[in-house]
Amino acid sequence: MKAIHLFIVVFLSAFLFPVQAALRAGALVVDATPKQLPVHVNGGMRQRKLDEVGSPIKVRAIALDDGKTQLAIVVVDSCMMSRAFLDDAKAAASKKTDIRADRMFISATHTHTAPASMGCLGTDVDPRYPLLLKRKIIEAIDGAKKNLEPAQVGAVVFDANEYTALRRWVRRPDRIANDPFGNPTVRANMHAGRNWDDATGESGPEDPDFSLVSFQSLKGRPIAVFGNFSMHYFSGGIKGLNADYFGLFNDLMITELGHKQPGKPAFVSVLGHGCSGDIWRRDYTKKEFIAPKIEDYASDLVKKAVRAYGKIKYKRGTTLSMAEAKLPLKFRAPDAQRLEWAKAIVEKLEGLPQTQPEIYAREQIFLHERPEAELILQAIRIGDIGITGIPNEVYALTGLKQKAYSPLKTTITFDLANGSEGYIPPPEQHVLGGYNTWACRTAGLETSAEPRIVETCIQLLEKVAGKPRKTIKVSRGPAAQAIASAKPVAWWRMDEFIGPRAIDEQNRSDGTYEDGVVFYLAGPDSKTFTPGQINRAAHFCGGRLQTRVANLGTSYSVSIWFWNGMPIDSRPVLGWMFGRGQNYSAQATGEGLGLNAKGQLIFSNEKETLTGKANTERWKWHHAVLVRDQEKVQVYLDGKLEISSEANAVSSVETLFLGGRNNKESSWEGRLDEAAVFDRALSENEVKGLSPR
Repeated sequence: MKAIHLFIVVFLSAFLFPVQAALRAGALVVDATPKQLPVHVNGGMRQRKLDEVGSPIKVRAIALDDGKTQLAIVVVDSCMMSRAFLDDAKAAASKKTDIRADRMFISATHTHTAPASMGCLGTDVDPRYPLLLKRKIIEAIDGAKKNLEPAQVGAVVFDANEYTALRRWVRRPDRIANDPFGNPTVRANMHAGRNWDDATGESGPEDPDFSLVSFQSLKGRPIAVFGNFSMHYFSGGIKGLNADYFGLFNDLMITELGHKQPGKPAFVSVLGHGCSGDIWRRDYTKKEFIAPKIEDYASDLVKKAVRAYGKIKYKRGTTLSMAEAKLPLKFRAPDAQRLEWAKAIVEKLEGLPQTQPEIYAREQIFLHERPEAELILQAIRIGDIGITGIPNEVYALTGLKQKAYSPLKTTITFDLANGSEGYIPPPEQHVLGGYNTWACRTAGLETSAEPRIVETCIQLLEKVAGKPRKTIKVSRGPAAQAIASAKPVAWWRMDEFIGPRAIDEQNRSDGTYEDGVVFYLAGPDSKTFTPGQINRAAHFCGGRLQTRVANLGTSYSVSIWFWNGMPIDSRPVLGWMFGRGQNYSAQATGEGLGLNAKGQLIFSNEKETLTGKANTERWKWHHAVLVRDQEKVQVYLDGKLEISSEANAVSSVETLFLGGRNNKESSWEGRLDEAAVFDRALSENEVKGLSPR
């Protein structure tokens, strides 16, 4: 009888209080350093061989099992690995371990000093190394699975902004450079260079988040930790074959956390490559920059990571989920003219290409022969942690999009996972040209690829999470509330991830971003505009925001925050931030608000120009308000009156421009944000209320 009662209690307990999943985790590091030297190395334009070992090349694997789902996360000290190579390695590892191939997630760290397991640009694959690397990947996955033990998991995200920065900068319109095909298309390229006068500012946002996921035994012994950070390879101060700062970070983390216990597997640290296609360690906003040693850089990151590690809260009974999608995409194959140009160069080659035209000519042949690609995209859920894998070098913006929409608490994106299909800029970046956009095997996918990849990854996150994506809401601080309280007829916050739609907060006058605008850069005064969030702005580099506001009349006001990227005295008008008039009118230029060569505010209509007195600073946020009361014009700078005069009113025109005038001359080069239009002349007190300074 007692036995029956016990059975009933156990049965009901299991029914009413389901047993949580018993998560198990295991990890292993395998040395994949080649014994036979020299070896071909990826990471440069031209073929290189290295004949010494600076630091070991390793494969690091973490296996997870919740009783229903088995999966493996692998990070390899490699610049990149091809889809074909990884498919073969996964199939062999699956046969040995019984972990499904589509439950294996394998990515490269993108060190530029590892043996070449695939060819790219002027480098061919090393003839011996892929076979060795394949064996080591299989060994790592198998060993990690054999080390499985009951585990708990936790995650933390900390700010490491001083260790990462935007490396892709927009060039001035009069300093456009040539691409390898001989065409003047480069308005943005890697690195600002030493001459600040050449650049107008960064081409996108950075992502300063360092994500750290930790697995411990149920008694608190560290099993493994993996980190993810958006910073390209370190370069500089590296000798021979080398795992770059990724390897140094892992070694130091093991020193700090991995105290060996008899009879227990060794602690494993893994650092993966985040969304770093336009990211490096050099902060080009600072004129004075002392390059750190790689040892100091890695050590400082580890110190921050260890402090954050101590704050992790762990969960038991964590469930796993993983999903995979195959996304077909096209390459930008050369047209007949470019193909003819390429063949003429390649036919004359003796050996491997050496110059940029030779390298990119050879690449056109490859693209012609392979016009399509199929990408493997993956998403993993570990409790409330989401991980996506993309076989590209994506921009920081791509990762930020996924974080914003992900239904999971913590979301991490790994570059160069499950293949290597090259740089994949957002569509608007293709307009600006530059190295990341030049068609080749490592940057050749169709210009619409990035939003398709992002959407697929978000769908995968929804699938593994079992719930829909987040709805993005922009917070309103006192400065934003002041604009709303003044009742504008239109208000563009310019916080979009993408164009061409420019959303009007008042839902009346959505505008259109033209080509030549990039998105989601840091805007002014986040505490007063978007507390708890970074205020975002658009950077204008030749394009405008065009819109229509009906019934505006000749009494109206415009409030706008501006950040000028043009050097002082670089041209007679540094840029027009606002314009009103008929688009491309040959008879009139309408009226506009901008900056003259000295950085002073100017107002211009069809007949006259009015000039302010105060000089604004380059690369600094300012606030301007234009108040038009029929024939009377007033312009305020940071809440202070700069211009007060009479000026003929233009005829009632509904078309407005932000980032330029109707004739597109001297369009704005820099950022704009929080632009609001009012259908009346604001009072002095109302103007001051719009300027939180």
